[in-house]
Amino acid sequence: MGAQVVPLDDAEIEDRILDLPGWTVDEDRLNRSYRFDRHFQAAAMVLHIAQIQEELGHHAELTLGYNQLTVAVNTHSAGGRITHLDFGLARRIEEIAAGHGGL
Repeated sequence: MGAQVVPLDDAEIEDRILDLPGWTVDEDRLNRSYRFDRHFQAAAMVLHIAQIQEELGHHAELTLGYNQLTVAVNTHSAGGRITHLDFGLARRIEEIAAGHGGL
């Protein structure tokens, strides 16, 4: 079994979120909504995120709309708080968003 994941404190979260434009913190979750020109672009990004999540062993809640994708992530094993794992996943998602047309 892996080491326990420790929640980040408010100052660490505020510092790290500066590197993720468009992302916000709400109710102990990192959140971001992406808009797309077409539904297929949003759906394709969901599949790409699923691949990344499997690779990292860490998963977000994804809400797919017609031309919008909303991401919300925290760490369940840390009591539903924000950890370094969430920022790692958010960074990876942000890296692929433009390639899918996500704004």
